Amino acid sequence: MPAIVDYPRVVNEALPFFADLFANESQRHHLADYITGLYVAARKNVSAISREFPFGTHPSCLSRYLSEVEWDPRALNDRRLDWLQLHPSTRYSKHGVIAIDNTLIDHSGELIADVGWFWDHAEERHKIAHDYIFSNYVCRSGKHYPLDFRRFKKESQCLEENVPFHNHTHLVKDLIDWACQKQIPGSFTFDSYFTNASILNHIHGKKLESGEGRAYVGSLKFNRKVFHRGQEVRVSDLATTIAPDARKPIRTGRGDQWYFTRSIDIPEVNHRVRIVTIWDEKTAFHPRIILASNRTYWDAVRVVREYGSRWTGTETFHRDGKQQLGMGDCQVRSSDGQTRHMYLVMLAYSLLMRQLKDHHSGDWTLHTLMTIGESCRAIMRELLRMTILWAIEHATTQHWETQRIFSALNLL
Repeated sequence: MPAIVDYPRVVNEALPFFADLFANESQRHHLADYITGLYVAARKNVSAISREFPFGTHPSCLSRYLSEVEWDPRALNDRRLDWLQLHPSTRYSKHGVIAIDNTLIDHSGELIADVGWFWDHAEERHKIAHDYIFSNYVCRSGKHYPLDFRRFKKESQCLEENVPFHNHTHLVKDLIDWACQKQIPGSFTFDSYFTNASILNHIHGKKLESGEGRAYVGSLKFNRKVFHRGQEVRVSDLATTIAPDARKPIRTGRGDQWYFTRSIDIPEVNHRVRIVTIWDEKTAFHPRIILASNRTYWDAVRVVREYGSRWTGTETFHRDGKQQLGMGDCQVRSSDGQTRHMYLVMLAYSLLMRQLKDHHSGDWTLHTLMTIGESCRAIMRELLRMTILWAIEHATTQHWETQRIFSALNLL
């Protein structure tokens, strides 16, 4: 949307909370420009965002803001999380869930720092991308937002740049350490790719005040070995031995399903786990999914509910970040620029998430917002109203001619 004459209300209201992190008013304006552009620009790169503001600065200024100007993106992230704790619907709680997953973010060239060729299982093709691992927080209210991320760099790139190589397991453990250091409460959840002994032992070793290890729920690969009657067997083979009469009904997001649960030992995992095997049909031979948790006293409903937050906390953020907020649109080549872009996307997402399902936001949105996409469209309508009012005022009170208004708004 071209010809933006002011920032949306959601940005103006949040800006004072972050203002002291930037050295001057120009940097604060760049922050507001960038966040607003992430909401409404057709493309979310520096040039496209700059074109949205007829009274703004040259695109090079916004580019330097991302790559060269001194400001601390991690301090911005810490402040964002502090800001989210001020509202009951986005506040941490002991019943929250920390969902961890990785996602590939496409890029169109190989000159951007840390990009590489990765195999995308969903699209079944190799593509140039960044590989990000995100931790996300899912609140009891149902609202969710990213906590932090780590960007994976291939071992060959690390050797060329003479920097340490860290695999996915190391990066996930680093995110877990960060969350524990920040004393962010809740259980951890992740898919089968991250349900390995090293990560499970690492989480279990993080102690609560009670002395109990931090909780987790992960899914198991079907070829994962477990101990059964003194022998190592594949967990899927173990599932086939469970008679239909032993399975119990459970209602999940997929409707009525059937489950069987037991406590068991897994090789190299230094604690006992509860596994919950789920079938789509009572008489189905193969299970749909097998979950594992170190909370051996949780019932199946609790285990399934905690794992269900993985989709809420990760997949929806990845989708909305890519489709609505330009997560992969930034073409700045430097590593620092890409990192700052991602933290700004996370800030833009969080500002909208706190507005969702809030009846008090209706005076600018005209109705209660339910999705991130709907929020972006509401902001576009709000900015359009501002631009029309600006044009009417300059035509009626300042007697500007039509061509002069068009020229000022870069609409010629």
